[in-house]
Amino acid sequence: MIELRGAGYSYGGTGLLAGLDMAFAAGSFYFLTGPSGAGKTTLLKLCYGELKPTMGDVLLDGRPSASLGRDQLAMLRRRVGVVHQDCQFLDHLSIRENVALPLTVSGQDVGAAAANLDQLLGWVGLAPRANALPPELSGGERQRAALARAIIMDPDVIIADEPTGNIDWEMSQRLLSLLAELNKLGKTVLVATHDMALIRAAKSLVSARVLRLAGGTLQAAGAEL
Repeated sequence: MIELRGAGYSYGGTGLLAGLDMAFAAGSFYFLTGPSGAGKTTLLKLCYGELKPTMGDVLLDGRPSASLGRDQLAMLRRRVGVVHQDCQFLDHLSIRENVALPLTVSGQDVGAAAANLDQLLGWVGLAPRANALPPELSGGERQRAALARAIIMDPDVIIADEPTGNIDWEMSQRLLSLLAELNKLGKTVLVATHDMALIRAAKSLVSARVLRLAGGTLQAAGAEL
């Protein structure tokens, strides 16, 4: 669904990414690594259409993102679930209501999806915390809630930006296991991380490809896991 063809991005005339060529195969699992400031978050934003390339093309479902109107882009983005590093929630809504927000925004009947919503909260281990407010959750609980919200619309692709950066090792492994399960269900997963221990831990869970972003270019970092 996502393909980069000579894609690049510049901030205010300063080139950050250039000449990126990559097709993310359906049902595959990728880790995106690279030093701080290399442009990992920018690359992820290009992949889900929040940013449009300043050079080359990013194809979303075969269409250049630069040519898509707002409505077309919104429809395509429903097929991509994004887990942001900062886990943005509405603090006055319960976790259950926050996870259901994509359904509400898209005009779907949340009541009709109640059983699926409850099942999803159970799957990420948050059923007992469904009525809690976001400030009451631990870092690991917030990240699992963010994952649940990202997949409530049953997307084809899950993109996660440093999802384990602010949680302990045990919770990192639990989140990795959930992402691996989604991949086994046929979802394409792209995880940006600087945590090499997490990548090594993935060996027993999933067949993954490691990509390294450095110097504005994207390279395969060794063999598949």
